[in-house]
Amino acid sequence: MPKLKTKKALSKRIKVTKKKKMLRSKAGRRHLLSGKTRKRKRGLKKKTKVSSAGAKLMKKALPYEF
Repeated sequence: MPKLKTKKALSKRIKVTKKKKMLRSKAGRRHLLSGKTRKRKRGLKKKTKVSSAGAKLMKKALPYEF
């Protein structure tokens, strides 16, 4: 069976933890920040877990991470 290619763009955006959970950054933190409250911007800083549906797709795109 041939080697599988890793989707490099995705591998740069996703962090895989030791227990094989995936973390991603939240959207909405690039621009138009003056209209958002401090509390909202603080919340957008934090990483969040990838949903189970998204994780299933990402496991195919990152074959050697798991």
